[in-house]
Amino acid sequence: MLSYVGLLRASAALVTIAALAGTARAQTVAPTAPAAQASDSAAAASDQPGEDIVVNGTYARSIDAAVETKRRAAYGVDSISSTDIGKFPTQNVAEALQLIPGVAITRPRGEGLYVSVRGLGPQFQNTLMNGRTVALNDLIENGGANGRQFRFEMLPAEFTARIDVVKTPTADMSEGALGGNIDVTTFRPLEVGNKTTLNLRGTYTTQTDKVRPNATLLTSATTDDGTFGLLAGAQYWAKSVRNDRFLGFGWIADRYATAATGGLPKGLYSPTRTRPTVETEDRERVSGMISAQWRPTAELETVLDVVATRLDVAYDEFGLDIYPDDGRSTYNPAGSSIVPGSVVTDGDTITKATINNVRFMASREYSLNRHDLVTVGLKQRWNPDRWHLSADVNWSAAHSYHPDYREGTVRSRAIFIAPLSYDATGGYKVLPGLTTPVDATDPANYSLYTFNIAPKDSKDWDLYARADVARDLDGFVSKLAAGGEYHRRRRDYFRRDFLVNPPAGTPLSVLGSGAYEQLPFDDFLKGVPGNAPRSFLVPVTSAYLDAFFTPSVENAPLSLADQRSSFTVTERIAGGYVRADYQFPLGAVAVSGNAGVRYVHTDQVASGTLTAGSVATPASFPKTFNNWLPSFNLRADLTTKLVGRLAASRVLTRPNVTDVAPRITVSTDAPTASGGNPQLVPFLATQFDGSLEWYFAPSGLLSGAVFYKALDNYITQNNVDITIPGRGVVRLSTQINGGDAKVYGAEFAYSQVFSFLPKPLDGLGVQASYTHTSVQADYKAGDREIRDQLIGLSKNSFNLVGFYDMGPVSTRLSYVWRDRYLNGTGSTVQAPSYVAPFGSLDGNFSIRVTPQLTLSLEGINLAGARQNTYNDKELRFGEVNYYGRTILFGARAEF
Repeated sequence: MLSYVGLLRASAALVTIAALAGTARAQTVAPTAPAAQASDSAAAASDQPGEDIVVNGTYARSIDAAVETKRRAAYGVDSISSTDIGKFPTQNVAEALQLIPGVAITRPRGEGLYVSVRGLGPQFQNTLMNGRTVALNDLIENGGANGRQFRFEMLPAEFTARIDVVKTPTADMSEGALGGNIDVTTFRPLEVGNKTTLNLRGTYTTQTDKVRPNATLLTSATTDDGTFGLLAGAQYWAKSVRNDRFLGFGWIADRYATAATGGLPKGLYSPTRTRPTVETEDRERVSGMISAQWRPTAELETVLDVVATRLDVAYDEFGLDIYPDDGRSTYNPAGSSIVPGSVVTDGDTITKATINNVRFMASREYSLNRHDLVTVGLKQRWNPDRWHLSADVNWSAAHSYHPDYREGTVRSRAIFIAPLSYDATGGYKVLPGLTTPVDATDPANYSLYTFNIAPKDSKDWDLYARADVARDLDGFVSKLAAGGEYHRRRRDYFRRDFLVNPPAGTPLSVLGSGAYEQLPFDDFLKGVPGNAPRSFLVPVTSAYLDAFFTPSVENAPLSLADQRSSFTVTERIAGGYVRADYQFPLGAVAVSGNAGVRYVHTDQVASGTLTAGSVATPASFPKTFNNWLPSFNLRADLTTKLVGRLAASRVLTRPNVTDVAPRITVSTDAPTASGGNPQLVPFLATQFDGSLEWYFAPSGLLSGAVFYKALDNYITQNNVDITIPGRGVVRLSTQINGGDAKVYGAEFAYSQVFSFLPKPLDGLGVQASYTHTSVQADYKAGDREIRDQLIGLSKNSFNLVGFYDMGPVSTRLSYVWRDRYLNGTGSTVQAPSYVAPFGSLDGNFSIRVTPQLTLSLEGINLAGARQNTYNDKELRFGEVNYYGRTILFGARAEF
């Protein structure tokens, strides 16, 4: 354990540096808080020059700004300001978003990564930066590509001024979200004024017992007349991660139904591959931003926004794979079979058994995963008299890759074949019993197995341009607006697999004693009971690379599988809209809103390689869709404190690029194929929303909303006929459109600062929200029918925040919880998987020791919660994940 003296020394160093910086150019005027105000677009901030970049000790005013944004918006929106992000224990934007009603995040290895809104998963959200579309980095660490899921770890929270989550869109908004439009706004100089902040922090993770440094510098300067400003920011962020993980890959039916494998009755489920493993990461992110703003008159404004990020994740995993379902192969000629007399069942689940000829595989997986993101945007606005004209163009590029083949998911392995006895009667919250008479720590028991390097390279380019014109009017129609948008996205994805197969039975010892080591951790999942292996031998990556990755292997031609794995998908999207804003009195009630329609034309070309036997054929599949997307929003000021809203719209999300990619394998002797489906069309939904908002006090809000989404063209797994060049019509086993689903639910939110209490209790406050989501759905995964479930949808979720914010002291404690959700649909024989309910307790304490210097201490997952999964039934174990607690401590100086 890191000593308290070490932590104290690290804290003292940070405080000293920040104090010196703060006193070097200390200002005598205490900073004032930004009071973000929402206009028609909920995007016009009212920060004035001279206000702070990240305000300390003003959390109550931050809540007031978010409440006011919601109150004044012309549509349904929830916001969070920079003060919220800067003052919560948030490592990135996703960590802050989980406090918004209806928003849930996934947190692999403790890092907020993907965002879901109102029960719909990450691919159903449309993430924008400063109102513009942005390129997407993809998964390259292992497995396949994700496609349209934005990785929020690429956006430093410290660069973010505000986040809007729009739940009821208008016609002028870029399409693409069935869940929500998430717009991240970065800082701009004329809203910040002349100000510099330096934030120095250390990040300590209990699992690694390491402290990594973090530093963020933001500086802004404007001309004396306030017409031109320049803002620049830079950040270095680092974190060491260790996740102890017991990984179960699933449960399948009928694995031992044949006479050769045991002759058990059909319908019984047994576990497949399992892996006790330790995953480590060294994460380093370097980010920069520049914003230039010119506003020579109140009517004319030009804004340039540039953001660039490089994230390097060095991933090193130490595991022992156990294959109770191992089939016959060169390395295991007999294949696994169950001992019938050892079987114990609970319903249709085999809870205990002994299995012969099981493959045990010591596995080491290493990769250096680099993610680059650059976005450059230029916007011109001109508002003469009652006209509003704007033009916006943005180019962004995302590149996810391994800098070198020798760092591209290197899998080094050694095996032994032995009996396995397993005991799953404890359920999914404990480790199952997994025992064998063979010593997994003795290198003499191991022989070599297939060596694999799987480098991946994902490039995503996004070009976005739009022009808008609007005019203010008098009367029932208060404004008319129209505009056009062009959007071009291209995804190039490359993967290849280098495979070296040593002769079966080759002893591990031929590589020498430097080719293996014992698991370098002696406390694997120490708080979790169970009798799974906790010590075993693991390979050494460098020794395997030297032995197997020879020049002849590196320079070998692409295999058919390599060619199938790579693809290109290009989208050219042209859209236009008209929107009318209206207002009228209805007795004493002021009614306002907007109605409009958006037309979108999409030309998609999916290109890849088809294989039949030993023949590879390049192929491209063009596809065009045309969609009309009407929208309607109504707002009624029922009283001075009570606002009601109604909304309806038609929305879409385009198919995942990985699903439309023609990564197709064609049978040589039958008219069948398997792979992606380039004929998919977008998900579509008709949605309705109603809400009531009571603004009962300053910074006080009690609101409720109901929502309903009818999804059609929902993509499910099935068979479809397609035409293959040179082969004609074949039956493709893939994903198809055709499923229907209805998502409906309710949200409730409450926030208040208890300013009516006597001092010093008047700094107390509470934020809370609760979301209930239900679904009606009926679709298939293979022959398995899935009813009333969607991947990523939790029926219940809530967050609760208690805080005290008065004078120099600010402290908060938050708890965020979500119900179980479907994680994988399974298949005809494989059980679906679920992520179990999970909650995280996070906290923050800060004290402003001088007007220019604030010290802070933050904690993430303070209760040390573990994330678990199971397979259809809680008796069938899945995963156990424990990434420990994260402590952040540091100082912020303003000068």
